[in-house]
Amino acid sequence: MTTFQPLAEKALRRQLPTRAELLAVLSSSDDDLMDLVAAVFKVRLRYFGRRVKLNYLVNMKSGLCPEDCFYCSQRLGSEAEIVKYTWLKPDETAKAVSAGVEAGASRVCLVASGRGPTNRDVERLAPTISDIKEQHPGVEVCACLGLLSQGQADRLREAGADAYNHNLNTSEERYADICTTHEFADRVDTVEQAKHAGLSPCSGLIAGMKESDDDLVDALFALRELEPDSVPVNFLMPFDGTPLEGTWELTPQRCLRILAATRLVFPDVEVRLAGGREIHLRSLQPLALHVVNSLFLGDYLTSEGQAGSADREMIEDAGFEIQSAGEPTLPRERHDLLKARRRGAGTALPPNA
Repeated sequence: MTTFQPLAEKALRRQLPTRAELLAVLSSSDDDLMDLVAAVFKVRLRYFGRRVKLNYLVNMKSGLCPEDCFYCSQRLGSEAEIVKYTWLKPDETAKAVSAGVEAGASRVCLVASGRGPTNRDVERLAPTISDIKEQHPGVEVCACLGLLSQGQADRLREAGADAYNHNLNTSEERYADICTTHEFADRVDTVEQAKHAGLSPCSGLIAGMKESDDDLVDALFALRELEPDSVPVNFLMPFDGTPLEGTWELTPQRCLRILAATRLVFPDVEVRLAGGREIHLRSLQPLALHVVNSLFLGDYLTSEGQAGSADREMIEDAGFEIQSAGEPTLPRERHDLLKARRRGAGTALPPNA
């Protein structure tokens, strides 16, 4: 039997696990799964207690994307039978946002398909963001619009956006296997632009795309270098009509191991259970709450999710509580990492070199 307690203790000290340790987690047996979840739960409990943050997606522009991301039902050439439409009207967006907030969401994610927004698109979205912040005090707004151009992150921040999401999805080495119309570096650049504009960086991955354990570890380490505040973990939804249709490699146990590895890399960061949880974790979703501290409520971009009432019931039955709007997500201890320099140049103490 594998012992995971030393890994949990490292995470509690905010020490990064080694590649070998993460590979051991990902390749561990189903017989050891409960021991793994129990060990990682101590980390989740230490930094986030029993709070669960609810996030709500609003798909403001669906389908018709010029990019060829192989996993996406909105990709160029997709034959998936999804709903397609151009930008929602402001009143339609407001109605959707209100539904999510009334259901308990403390963050709304405004998403639009496409390579990236035009400046006109950003200006179109700016008043919508401002209205949300005015109508729903304490609710965070995260934008997810694709690759950003110079100055766009700053404009979103000025409008009141709190965060920006752009996932790395997989390892840099394997990125060309899932997309040919842009590169891994383009995604990294967009997350960096968001950070520099003062937006909370949100970036995660998609598991189940025929990747290896090494690819998953590489992706987690690349995400760690970006220092995101939130890390959504998606599980592939292999829509018919996309290049990855019929790819059903994940088991509920495999999903839990991937979530556990993510938590060990990000002990004090919001780890979010995202797309595909219902179809891959299935009846083991409540166990995942012992690892993650955040999830998407209700439907996703082009697929239907578990009913919001079922999500809330699941959270309560598992012994957790929904985080309220305006309540800080990241642990207070994380602020301790910011320390004013008191050594090196200009001081009497030697530099940290």
